[in-house]
Amino acid sequence: MPLERLESPPSLPGLFAKALAGVAIPGRSGELPERRLALREQQIDLERVADYCRVCGFSLGQELPATYPHLLGFPLELELMGARSFPFPILGVVHVANRIEQQRAIPVDARPDVVVWAERLRPHRRGRQFDLVTELALAGEPVWREHSTYLRPGAGGAEAPGGSELPGDPATRPEGTSERSEPSGEVAAVWKVPGGIGRRYGGVSGDRNPIHIHPLTAKPFGFGGAIAHGMWTMARCLAALDARLPDAVTTEVEFRKPLRIPGRVELRVAAADGGFDFALAPGGGGKPHLIGSAGPV
Repeated sequence: MPLERLESPPSLPGLFAKALAGVAIPGRSGELPERRLALREQQIDLERVADYCRVCGFSLGQELPATYPHLLGFPLELELMGARSFPFPILGVVHVANRIEQQRAIPVDARPDVVVWAERLRPHRRGRQFDLVTELALAGEPVWREHSTYLRPGAGGAEAPGGSELPGDPATRPEGTSERSEPSGEVAAVWKVPGGIGRRYGGVSGDRNPIHIHPLTAKPFGFGGAIAHGMWTMARCLAALDARLPDAVTTEVEFRKPLRIPGRVELRVAAADGGFDFALAPGGGGKPHLIGSAGPV
């Protein structure tokens, strides 16, 4: 797969404008592009890390939160998906699962190399799904890898894997994950999620998808109101567990149900296999917005 080295991160405002225009681009390829996009020795913005920690609930330290490198790969993801060679428009896909494998903690003053590519386009009962892979390396050694699984809703195969409901279909798990049920652990925290969390997380992450910003901008995309970013819900859960997790950690989540904002949620946690199973669910009960696990690599 060819490696394309970029001189600097692509402009996010330009990429989102391109994404909006890309909905109408004809003649898209039917397969994932054979491309790997790379940035060398990316400088980490310490003020941005501090803002990210405040928005997501992490303590600011000398090492990056395990979910922060997602932000370094995000511009490359948009660049990859915004090209005519990509089979689906960006605004037509749903982030349904995420898996992060961190081999060791990444210092905040590190200069990692970042590479992003797409793989495993496959049928799904509700459409087609694929993985975007982001990898960070220090001095040539891979130390962090993320699989973000996306679903393009549409006509699926009758015999393809399927599950309960969008956007958190259990069959959308990345390769290597296993089916899990909602943990039966105790309520570890209760949070009031403000209506502005989408704008705050969008400001620090660069992900200004209109479904997260305001009820009026979310409605044209089929939502009754704005919803929280899936990656914010994942980060918020891990921030609550961060002090009890090792530096070498694997975490995986399934985004089961959109979190309308403002809202009230509870974090349920249960010990499992040297780590934790967890779920983020509506306050007072109901189907979880997210279920996941975190533990040693």
